[in-house]
Amino acid sequence: MREDILKSLQKEIYERCQKETNKFGMGCYYHIVAVVKNAEILADKYKADKEVVMIAGWLHDVASITDYSLYELHHVYGAKMAYDILKEYNYDEKKIIMVQECIKSHRGSVNLRKNSIEELCVADADAISHFDSVPSLLYLAYVQRGMGIEDGKEFVKGKLKRSFQKLSPESKKYYKTKFEKVMEVLADIFLETKVDFLSKIAYNLSQSILLLSTVTERVLSMPITK
Repeated sequence: MREDILKSLQKEIYERCQKETNKFGMGCYYHIVAVVKNAEILADKYKADKEVVMIAGWLHDVASITDYSLYELHHVYGAKMAYDILKEYNYDEKKIIMVQECIKSHRGSVNLRKNSIEELCVADADAISHFDSVPSLLYLAYVQRGMGIEDGKEFVKGKLKRSFQKLSPESKKYYKTKFEKVMEVLADIFLETKVDFLSKIAYNLSQSILLLSTVTERVLSMPITK
């Protein structure tokens, strides 16, 4: 395991996420951390090359956090950037290509064929990562997009449902309990929040986000069904 590369990539991605040119804010960094974590879990489960999927996890969104104009094709540009970055570490050429293929095929919205178990691990990890970063989705809905309580609720729930549906059949079985528990927690929190809003309690937007973000501790403490 090239721990030197993994540690260096974590530092580099963190620094790129901190820059003003990253239009997604630091929430994107925590999304990437969740992808790496879930990619590692799935690599163990599916007997994939753990090093490859973890490196691909760190680099899968490198293009979009570096230059927002690359977002629509960030899976393509990201693969090219990954090659240049990994060559600097004298990383194995065959493994660089494996990393590139993982990055190219990770986007659920593009739905490219997965030709290796490593590609499947990264794509599934990207999809399920939203369940580990629910507060970022809430922040996106209510702060960045300024949605009302109902529109924001439907946006977050819809995003999570679509993410679950993008998983491979085997990963759906693996994460089914976690998906159901997260949706139950959200339903409870949205119900509490709606009551507060309808009662015209004087919440400002930041207070509402703090209330909604209590889901973080509950979600992250949930065990994954084995």
